[in-house]
Amino acid sequence: MMLTVEVDVDRVEVRLRAGLLVCPGCGGILSGWGFARERWLRAAQGRVWVRPRRGRCGGCARTHVLLPVVALARRADVATVIGAGLEARAAGRGHRWIAGVLGRPAATVRGWLRRFASRAEPIRAAFTSLAVRVDPDAAPAEAASSPLGDAVVAVLAAAAAVGRRWGGSLLGLSAWQVAAALTHGGLLAPWPPMELTNTSRLWAGV
Repeated sequence: MMLTVEVDVDRVEVRLRAGLLVCPGCGGILSGWGFARERWLRAAQGRVWVRPRRGRCGGCARTHVLLPVVALARRADVATVIGAGLEARAAGRGHRWIAGVLGRPAATVRGWLRRFASRAEPIRAAFTSLAVRVDPDAAPAEAASSPLGDAVVAVLAAAAAVGRRWGGSLLGLSAWQVAAALTHGGLLAPWPPMELTNTSRLWAGV
């Protein structure tokens, strides 16, 4: 399983040693358990090196990859780059145009769009529900021209609602990093259904 954490590896280590990171499955305390594969992620400018820590739950004994909030599971690009591509698609741009603007292979961008589109309805429903729970007084998000567009609108609306409520603890996080954190990196993962993390637990870790 994945658990989203901050980018600062030293802070992650401090939290692990202090017993402040909890299992997303059973709520048990995580302790250090080696490292996942180190790799480079492509950002808008340059690359980001990550070497995710692993944690092991003292309750259920499951291990978890502690994925930095900049990343999405099984993707070579950071969440903000992928999010920019999804927003461009929601605005009506084709995958080749998006690939040219972002400097990514067309096949890579097409893969993001197809996976997100295949999960558009559960993503829309989950993030819309979250936005309403976090900020019941917010104006409803306007409908877009496609299911993918509706899902993008819902993600952005939920991230905005979360930012309004927990703004002080989320400084510097983009909407798509918030989405990565809420899904523990699984926004474009192949496994349904879309289940968002408990927000109080999330912000304690991020």
